[in-house]
Amino acid sequence: MTSDRPAWWDWPLKITDHCYRRMTLRNISETDLRAMLEDASGLRPDELQGRWVAECYHQGSDWEVVLEPELELESLAVVTAFKV
Repeated sequence: MTSDRPAWWDWPLKITDHCYRRMTLRNISETDLRAMLEDASGLRPDELQGRWVAECYHQGSDWEVVLEPELELESLAVVTAFKV
């Protein structure tokens, strides 16, 4: 997916409080999350306008990471991550 990444893909990550809580419940670390995004295999628009879903793989399972580019701040909010 490296050649298809939008301009905001490399903006600094801002992990939301919601995502931190879910990461704890799902036993993943910030390092795991960043690695998943680095190796994401696909990206598609989410059901909610302005959000995107990165298709990832981690420890033998498919995962989805919901992202929301914050245009005015030039940061990329990580909303949540979950196993599919």
